[in-house]
Order: sequence, then structure tokens, then C-alpha cells
Amino acid sequence: MECEHKHISYKNELNLSEEELIAESETILLALKKRRSLRFFSDKTFPAEVIENVVMAASTAPSGANKQPWTFCIVSSPELKKQIRIAAEEEERISYASRMSEEWKEDLKPFATNWQKPFLEIAPYLIIVFKRVYEFEIGGKKHQNYYVNESVGLACGFLLSAIHKLGLVALTHTPSPMDFLTKILERPSNERPYLLIPVGYPADDATVPDIQRKSKKDVLIWYQH
Repeated sequence: MECEHKHISYKNELNLSEEELIAESETILLALKKRRSLRFFSDKTFPAEVIENVVMAASTAPSGANKQPWTFCIVSSPELKKQIRIAAEEEERISYASRMSEEWKEDLKPFATNWQKPFLEIAPYLIIVFKRVYEFEIGGKKHQNYYVNESVGLACGFLLSAIHKLGLVALTHTPSPMDFLTKILERPSNERPYLLIPVGYPADDATVPDIQRKSKKDVLIWYQH
């Protein structure tokens, strides 16, 4: 069946041997095993172009029908960061007081986290990821996007990997509800806040919880002949 849309040829630029594939895959594994979510940021800044490049790297992620249903808002304004912190802490304070179950709070104890979020002002950049549930066509008609949550989740994975590769750190912060981000950043009605990601260098005295990731036998199941 012929496709009416133009296709272009694809070439494998690496073309690694089997030995090179194994070695490269081990390098990637070892690098990503060092990635951690961090809550202690330095206020040391770096060029805005770096943030733009990692966002555009994230935007290469696959998406349903190639709709690319995401918007990445980058906040470096101290005034806006303060507004976001105040609003986020208010939602978090309510959550810790009444929304979260005791089981949930117990599971959070190893992370020593609470409703206070100073990193929202300390980190030099905040990336607020919005999912675009539909698009507006000419005349205001709505056009559906597909597999929006899955697509935006993939883009955020690309984003975190790119940030880590540069020696920077990030945190996937999800104050709930997050409607305040739509209001503060004046986003249109077709966008919904998905993730709030502080990005920067780790503080000199930064720590992370001593936790373990699941082993290969817990996450990988082979089906072979």
C-alpha cells in the first residue's frame, strides 16, 4: 500500500559491531545508574542556551501521530519562581495535612521531604512541562491529540537523561493539584500542567537517600525459544 505522504530514507549512522553494542550499552547503563533526583540545589547559574538545547532534545521524543503534544515553559525570573514556590507550598501543606494517606506519608519518610520546597527558588531554572490535550485549528475548532500522557512522559524521560548527561541535576516535582501553574504562567485552555522540574547544579553539601533500585530479576523477564 502506497503512502500519500512523503518519506525520506533512514540510515544507521553508528552501525556498531556486536562487541561495540555491548560496550556502549554498558556505558549507557553505568551513566544512567548515577542519575538521582535531588532536592538540594546550588544557585549557580549557566547559559540559557543549555536549557533550550535539553528541551529541544526532549522534543525529539516519539509521540502519538507525531502531534508532539507538549509545551516546555522555562522560568528563571526570581519573581515568578517565588510565586510558584508560594503556590506549590500551599498545595503541599494541604496535601501533607489532609490529602495524603498515612501509608503514603510513611513511604515518603526515607526521602525526608515535607511541604516546604525552597529548591523552587534556589535552582536557577524551573522547567514546567505542560501536556497539550488538543490543538486549536484556524477558526477555533479543536483537533485531538493522541496518547498525550504517554507522549509527554517519554519526552520528560528524554529531558531527564539529557540533563544528567551534562552533569546537572533535576527533580520531578508534582504538587497536586497543579492548576496554579496554568494561572501563574497564563497558559491557554488546551494545556495542562504535567511536571515541574527544577534544574541546576547540586549544592556543595547535597545529599540523597541511600536507596536501591530494583534488580534485573525484578524488572526484566525474557520470553525465548
